[in-house]
Amino acid sequence: MTRTALRICPLCEATCGLTVTLDGDRITAARGDRDDVFSKGFLCPKGASFGELDADPDRLVRPLVRRDGRLTEATWDEAFAAVQAGLRPVLDTHGPDSVAVVLGNPNVHTVAGALYPPVLLAGLRSRSVFSASTVDQMPKHVSSGLLYGDPLAIPVPDLDRTDHLLVIGANPMDSNGSLCTAPDFPGRIRALRRRGGRLTVIDPRRTRTAKLADEHLAIRPGTDALLLFAMVRVLFDEGLVDLGERAGHVVQVDEVERLAADFTPEAVAPLCEVPAERIRGLARELAAAGTAAVYGRIGSTTVEFGTLTSWLVDVLAVLTGNLDRPGGLMFPLSATAAAPRPPKPGRGFALGRWRSRVSGHPEAKSELPIAALAEEIDTPGEGRVRAAVVIAANPVLSVPDGDRLDAALASLDFVVSVDPYLNETSRHADVVLPPPPPSRSAHFDYAFNALAVRNQVRYTRPVLPLAEGRPDECEIQARLILCTGGQDGADPALVDAMVLDAALAKAVADPHSPVHGRQPAELAAELTGETGAERRLDMMLRLGPYGEGFGADPEGLSLARLLQNPHGIDLGPLTPRLPALLRTPSGAVELCPGPIAAEAARLRGRLGEVPEGVLLIGRRHLRSSNSWLHNVPALVGGSNRCTVHVHPEDAARLGLTDGGSARLKGDGGEVEVPVEITDSVRPGVVSLPHGWGHDRPGTRLAVAAADPGVNVNQLNAGRLLDPLSGTAVLNGLPVVLTPVH
Repeated sequence: MTRTALRICPLCEATCGLTVTLDGDRITAARGDRDDVFSKGFLCPKGASFGELDADPDRLVRPLVRRDGRLTEATWDEAFAAVQAGLRPVLDTHGPDSVAVVLGNPNVHTVAGALYPPVLLAGLRSRSVFSASTVDQMPKHVSSGLLYGDPLAIPVPDLDRTDHLLVIGANPMDSNGSLCTAPDFPGRIRALRRRGGRLTVIDPRRTRTAKLADEHLAIRPGTDALLLFAMVRVLFDEGLVDLGERAGHVVQVDEVERLAADFTPEAVAPLCEVPAERIRGLARELAAAGTAAVYGRIGSTTVEFGTLTSWLVDVLAVLTGNLDRPGGLMFPLSATAAAPRPPKPGRGFALGRWRSRVSGHPEAKSELPIAALAEEIDTPGEGRVRAAVVIAANPVLSVPDGDRLDAALASLDFVVSVDPYLNETSRHADVVLPPPPPSRSAHFDYAFNALAVRNQVRYTRPVLPLAEGRPDECEIQARLILCTGGQDGADPALVDAMVLDAALAKAVADPHSPVHGRQPAELAAELTGETGAERRLDMMLRLGPYGEGFGADPEGLSLARLLQNPHGIDLGPLTPRLPALLRTPSGAVELCPGPIAAEAARLRGRLGEVPEGVLLIGRRHLRSSNSWLHNVPALVGGSNRCTVHVHPEDAARLGLTDGGSARLKGDGGEVEVPVEITDSVRPGVVSLPHGWGHDRPGTRLAVAAADPGVNVNQLNAGRLLDPLSGTAVLNGLPVVLTPVH
């Protein structure tokens, strides 16, 4: 029998609403939900392939346990017993830091990935925490923490109301947006152009986004901070600084002016290869626009000065009066965020509270650089990592020097992996715990609603039931938490009950809470939901900024109301939130934190240094998402290919031919890859996509293995990091390119 059901797409940050068609227990089609309050029917190729991904025959159905050196199918009880038997001796003998927790990008796309890893980390108390953030977005967390006192207070461009959008190192036409949740980002860019707004793109590649722009500036990779600092200098020199209505909530403006003194357009132009007068023009246009927003992403964060660049994006917003202003950079207010409190100073944000054992890298946001994971495992000595809990991560492909990490993982005493596939990383596991397909999982975007360009809330329950005896991902992770605490066999519902009890007790003790003074047991009895995860969602909605406060506001949000609105609830455009969200010691935006000033001094030392040779950058594909969609036939092929893009001038100089092979060599290794000659990259720059290299033995990824590509991160030894965030430098790396005859 054919029917339709609603589902939020979990395959990228756009979070589009889907209408899926089902024939029995099989999804036969997926299209955009035209009634979705946020995405309004938009659909990209990833969403259209939802059914094919969901039914991938390579997805694991039952747990795998290593016996006599081989991974074999086991029951769920056997698998969790093996987890406890493998982890507890390591913890008891060597302490919590001997167990690394590795969190991958897909965690933020699932309910379980949002709710349970924090509980796991709190119970383990391990400082050996690594995530995909340090090959992606950590610079933005650090800059936001230093500016606003909260690393999760990330402002996003108010796309639907801005008059001027400056995009640096981002390609939202292919990525669908990143740290900026915006279904139909392409449509929003076109709407900007239709209303007479201006789009400027700064990128070494002429991306699909750059092709839409009024102007594209092909900057030299890795010089973004220099360019933005020069724009800051112009704003001060020409009297264009105007903080607008936020002037009373910003301190240390004069210190920023002093930092910018040496970064004149003339000083940075030879390094950026953007003319000095054009740099002045960029600053003037930003200041003159009715409203303006700067948006920077991967190309500007995975560089040596990624945190400084992320900071400068927000500094430009502050200095032009475009921070916390409609049409500028604004702070979303998620339905599950804490309810607003009266403004007051906070504790601020600290870096380097502990350091990694081998290289002494400082922690950031309670994480160590994932590029240091291999050395933390394979370097002998007290305190080394001896076991790992890997949740939805494939660092063998996503982290520099995957060969070293591959060998290091193989040497661990015990590895447990929560992953639907046997991939390049999970093949090293002693136990693999596979979550069910997306169709059989509920969906709520805890992370991305906090980054959305419009406040809204949506929730979808599973469109298909779980197979008999199969746990959902929430139960899998809850049982994993119990195993690490030596409580295998306990009811996994205890984990949710513990979290609810603690959260309600805190709420009733908070004088600013709508439930202050009430009894936690009374509130818990009012919660609804079919699962512990749903009850936790109901609690957060009720206590959140739009919530009913357990009956205090009958029009407020709750799980019941959300279920009554299957296409979502529109909560309105972004609104100003300063100073209430600030958690700095001064209670203001601290525009010139000490760590930033030190980084600016380090950048100043690079003035006059012009790197020579060929520089490597990555690139996005619309039909891909890092390493985790290469096993879906509909998403492989066409433009989604692992080729090296080379400018015609460089190809002629180096003797390369279109369709021929080239050898790329970096400080971490070399790869052989097909050549694609194109003028979409500037001379002196080559581009190779991230997430490929599916040619290692022992995996079960038939489609990906048939067209494996090469691992671009193998070119990178991982020695160069952004020092404040610990983020690996993936863009602007020197490489040697030679033809293979």
